[in-house]
Amino acid sequence: MNPVYVTQARVLSPLGGLEETWAGLLAGRSAAQPVTRFDASRLACPVAATLPWLDRLEGRNAIQALLEPLLEGFASLPSDSLLVWAGIKGGAQDVEERAAGGPGQALSLSRHYRLWIQSRLRLKGEGQELNAACVSSTAGMALAAARIAAGEAGSALVVGADVVSRFTFTGFASLRALTSTRCRPFDAGRDGLMLGDAACALQLCDGPTADRLGLPRLARLSGWGIANDANHITGPARDGRGLVQALRQAMEQAGAAPGSIAGFCAHGTATAYNDAMELTALDTVFGPRRFPCFGSKGSLGHSLGAVGGLEAALCLKALAEGGVPGTFGCQQPEERALGRFSAGAQALGPGGLLTSNSGFGGLNAALLLERA
Repeated sequence: MNPVYVTQARVLSPLGGLEETWAGLLAGRSAAQPVTRFDASRLACPVAATLPWLDRLEGRNAIQALLEPLLEGFASLPSDSLLVWAGIKGGAQDVEERAAGGPGQALSLSRHYRLWIQSRLRLKGEGQELNAACVSSTAGMALAAARIAAGEAGSALVVGADVVSRFTFTGFASLRALTSTRCRPFDAGRDGLMLGDAACALQLCDGPTADRLGLPRLARLSGWGIANDANHITGPARDGRGLVQALRQAMEQAGAAPGSIAGFCAHGTATAYNDAMELTALDTVFGPRRFPCFGSKGSLGHSLGAVGGLEAALCLKALAEGGVPGTFGCQQPEERALGRFSAGAQALGPGGLLTSNSGFGGLNAALLLERA
């Protein structure tokens, strides 16, 4: 198998680009603000991590508007690069506009976004759409890495984006999954998640391609795993078996023992069942060992199809800086989170950094990133 490297990573979150987002997390900033994109006043906590300028698009497609600044200036992207599009609710805006009597959007399906990105970046290679709930861009990176490792591609671009829409917001509200206070991952008083806008674009390359293009090896993507716990359409398996399998697949592929893992970026939605499942999975895989863990959704919200790529990019920063940011909102970690999650930053020792996401339908995906 060919080694796989992350060579470029760009994100757009409510805190800014990758550098601004990282600095905001280290400073303990939250992007939470009242929702003005649609009327959420009748809901328990009408707050989300949104980009206000997306509220003033005057008929333009929100996903397209989010991606346009992100895709500008990608350096040395071969025209035959594999493109993987990973977004899950791009059509919601179209449905909402048509239901209100409007004309609808020109871009509404996954295929449309993938073709638009290929045209914009002048890519002539293969393309694939991957819709896998909240693990979409994590699984997209795993898919792209597998193709590169097998020698089927030298370069791949994984792009994901999602925005807070009335459809997703009211859907999570109907599940009683939204916080009525503030998003507090792994905190003893957590009561639900917060949604957010975000987009990500990450390039993966094999070694010869990275060298030929003069691109830096930001990290090695040394292992990946995908598993389904087949438990429930929205609820995770209480024993964390799907996440356990995905984490172990990623470590086994990389030849990494549990004791060699330096840190973990959690899904951390701050819902009671998801956080409990993740802590159970950590206990199963790592036993009583404590090491630095963090989650981003207390600050940035849950950006659905984009969140896995966004958090993978944050892991690149963590490896480069030698530490992980605090988990915003985790002021009183529950007992099993003690020694793992903290409101303050934590130093990373030697070893790889695991990042994972879990989604509706029992989906779980994990990536293992190591210093290149």
